[in-house]
Amino acid sequence: MAQQLHRRFSTQEVKMLLEKYLNERVALIYILEILNIQRSRFFQLLRQYRKEPDNFSIEYKRKSATRRISKEVEKSIISELEKEKKLIEDKNIPITYYNYSYIKDQLYQNYRQKVALCTIISRARKQGFYMPRKKKNRPHDRELLTNYVGELIQHDSSHHKFSPYADKKWYLITSLDDYSRLVLFAKLIEKETSWQHILALKEVFITWGTPLSYYVDSHSIFRFVQGRDSLWRKHYLVTDEADTQWKMVIDECRVKPIYALSPQARGKIERPYRWLQDRIVRTCAREGIEAIQQGREVLENEIERYNYRQVHSTTKEIPILRFERAMKEKKSLFREFKIPSPYTSIKDIFCLKVKRTVDAYHKISLDKLTFKVHKAPLRKEVQLRVTLDEETDLAEIRIWYKDTLTDVYQVKNSDLDSVRF
Repeated sequence: MAQQLHRRFSTQEVKMLLEKYLNERVALIYILEILNIQRSRFFQLLRQYRKEPDNFSIEYKRKSATRRISKEVEKSIISELEKEKKLIEDKNIPITYYNYSYIKDQLYQNYRQKVALCTIISRARKQGFYMPRKKKNRPHDRELLTNYVGELIQHDSSHHKFSPYADKKWYLITSLDDYSRLVLFAKLIEKETSWQHILALKEVFITWGTPLSYYVDSHSIFRFVQGRDSLWRKHYLVTDEADTQWKMVIDECRVKPIYALSPQARGKIERPYRWLQDRIVRTCAREGIEAIQQGREVLENEIERYNYRQVHSTTKEIPILRFERAMKEKKSLFREFKIPSPYTSIKDIFCLKVKRTVDAYHKISLDKLTFKVHKAPLRKEVQLRVTLDEETDLAEIRIWYKDTLTDVYQVKNSDLDSVRF
């Protein structure tokens, strides 16, 4: 390949040949051969020379690789970086590094300024707002484990000081579809109970459908393990012989539980907690959030951004678009949720279950409460299916004898401490 024209000839030499052509002293065919260029390139040079003969030049002018940003945008970037620095320097806030992607989102959200991530990092380096991240010895495994939406739901909780201004830690419960990486459920709560995890199942099943399996750790809410959880169990029970409240719900819905038996196994599953914790803490710290309800609003905004606007680093797709495409292509193992027979209400499924034996007076007791049982034989076992309503502070107790709903009672939530497993 021939070298560029400015590397083979000087501007003065080209100008001399152009003058000779204009004066008809040299034919075009010889000039093209000398310069080793095409006719189109020659006439382009000729037009430039005729237009500005004194300023004519064949020297290559490199265009700037970066587009200059306005002073207003520059000021916004520095302002956001200074906010980040204050969070890092505050020993009471669990933030130890700059999150430039978060700053990029803040610039658009607060100022409607679109700035490239590389530009923010460049300004951060020049202005001293940069801390090198520690390199991990082992890369995090982010591979997909599934081929269908609904094939595997990653479900877990995290206990964390999400706001430095809150008086205590909160729990974050999430459910994530492995194939699409769509967050199906996310909620901040003050106390972790079996009931809260059952409510998470309820929202996923009713909103999205019943999945094939759930991937959880071996927390006592999800799995009974002999030796660890047997202080209140009979000694002869072994692992999985005693079902937890959560497991009874998914068993009834024909969903397979898969347990991570070690931290190493759990580490193979990508969890959203790292980026959620980081972003929630940063926003709560910036906005001085103290109450959990305000924290829930922050979480809701982050989930909306992640599900509907962020391109996932593993799938290279926005989660909701990947999910919807899989549904259209019938790559789904979600089943429409149906109440299993003989039950008649979702309250019979997403509930806490307690067994009692009917006494000689057709009564059963639960804590300090006594209930009359009308359609069950004496000395027979009945099952109480209990649902709690936090808004009304009332619980509904539905009593079942085999396939028959015998009675329905409503009591105060506060009178049922023993069933809040």
